[in-house]
Amino acid sequence: MTTQDFIGKENFNIRTQTVSESCPSNIALIKYWGKYADQIPANPSISYTLNHCKTNTSMEFIANETFSVQTFLAGNEEVKFAEKIEKYFRNIEQYLPWILKGKYVIRTENTFPHSSGIASSASGFGAIAKCLMALDASFTGKKSEEESLRKASFLARLGSGSACRSLYNGLVVWGKTDEVSGSSDLFGVQYPDAEIHEVFKNFNDWVLLIHEGQKSVSSSVGHGLMKTNPYAERRFQEARENFVPMKEILKKGDMESFIKLVEHEALTLHAMMMMSEPAFILMKTGTLEVINKIWDFRRETKLPLFFTLDAGANVHLLFPGGAEDQIKSFIEAELLQYTQKNGVVKDVMRF
Repeated sequence: MTTQDFIGKENFNIRTQTVSESCPSNIALIKYWGKYADQIPANPSISYTLNHCKTNTSMEFIANETFSVQTFLAGNEEVKFAEKIEKYFRNIEQYLPWILKGKYVIRTENTFPHSSGIASSASGFGAIAKCLMALDASFTGKKSEEESLRKASFLARLGSGSACRSLYNGLVVWGKTDEVSGSSDLFGVQYPDAEIHEVFKNFNDWVLLIHEGQKSVSSSVGHGLMKTNPYAERRFQEARENFVPMKEILKKGDMESFIKLVEHEALTLHAMMMMSEPAFILMKTGTLEVINKIWDFRRETKLPLFFTLDAGANVHLLFPGGAEDQIKSFIEAELLQYTQKNGVVKDVMRF
């Protein structure tokens, strides 16, 4: 498919109405870091969609008013975010020709803490895209569920790249790869359920809140620095290559190889940051302490507790259902001490 397939209908019948949608966040296993124009990823990625960590959004569209956007986050008006959404809406007008024909009041809230290492931009733009598609169905006629989800994923990507993965449950791929049929740079696709071993369908993600403040370098800036990173092209190639073993791992249920690949991807993400110009480090002392504790625990117990990292200091603790009691006890006794205020967000993967 091409961008032309998403051009909107010029015939529409708008009216004032309010829609509400919810969208979860996701955590990448093979990481996306670096992009081209129009939010095209430099390499394919695969993520788990979360269950409890989501954004709930209501969007009031007031027809035939001068175009403007007013946003409220957890009840507080956010002027800068409104400006960002206004720009976003203007950029996607060709895909939703009615979008500038009214005024918007958007109220949104997250079920997880801000700056927690959980991608609120992914869940936020995912929820906004779903609201827009609900309005579009009302104004131009309903599409099939598959078509509507695909276009919502396409639109979410234009707001925040990783948001396109949050529109689907389970494992989701974004970025063209020969290893996944139907994969695209333009939208996310659900990884084939039949190709996933049962061991990967019941997974926990506990996020240790090691640093809850604003990051020293934003993800947008970090992506931009990949343009001059001397190791960028090799990194992009490695991510493409990693889909080959990942496909086999998911099919066979090879937990040991899964752990090795996921942790390698997480550390590679942060290695790219350290090799940028200028270099930057988002991990904190607590991040490194937790990683070493996890490695020691795994060596001693052989239990499948491992980690991934987003573009920040907080640690996503991953472990399958099953040997949970000993793992949970270890987390609470040994790892929470490295967080701010014993902060942890407990989630599961969504299938």
